[in-house]
Amino acid sequence: MTAVVLVTGGAGGIGAAVARRFARTGAQVVIADLDETAGQALATEIDALFVPADVTQERDNQTAVEAALTAFGGLDLVHLNAGTGGSGDGLDLDSYRRIIAVNLDGTMYGIRAALPALASTGGGAIVVTSSLAGVSPNPFDPIYSASKHAVIGLVRSLAHTLSASGVTINAICPGFVETPMLEGIREHVLRHGFAIADPDEVAAAVQTIVQNGATGEAWIVQAGQSPAPVMFPAIELSRGA
Repeated sequence: MTAVVLVTGGAGGIGAAVARRFARTGAQVVIADLDETAGQALATEIDALFVPADVTQERDNQTAVEAALTAFGGLDLVHLNAGTGGSGDGLDLDSYRRIIAVNLDGTMYGIRAALPALASTGGGAIVVTSSLAGVSPNPFDPIYSASKHAVIGLVRSLAHTLSASGVTINAICPGFVETPMLEGIREHVLRHGFAIADPDEVAAAVQTIVQNGATGEAWIVQAGQSPAPVMFPAIELSRGA
């Protein structure tokens, strides 16, 4: 049976690499993105379906899922990849609202839209793009870092609930990746000797994580390394006498 894959933020960078990788496996791919020109071009390239979508709008997330169901009759994997960053001291409220709307609200809307479709066929997988900045502080983009920490918390906390419907949910936490988001800091990254991953390395990690079948984990993905789950500390709650 042919898998059906929906990728938000799928017109470029990591999302486009994921779309291409799953298309090569024979999957039916739905690309959802704000960038209609790039999204449609990629859809033509890999024989996929493009759906214009703003992930900060709940209805757009629902429309993307409905498009997958209408075109291909089901849904097996959703990669919630749309994201954005900022800059500055982390105290600008306009930047805060914009980043949280895309990175966290967009994730919640995507999960809510996808869950009924995945559950109706016995289960499936959700992968959310977080970041290394979601497991360690990033003083250069505090709001982005906070949003990605929140995404991991949401993924880990929802895993038990979603498992009742046969749905796994995991986060990927890429380090530096050759995408448009690297513009402006690329020379700094290289000057300090940090490795930059190709987007297809991240796409391969997404494929590996889905095949793994685990849930509620955050996976570190860095250039030249196999994906590895973050070993969060097990904290025993104190008890009364």
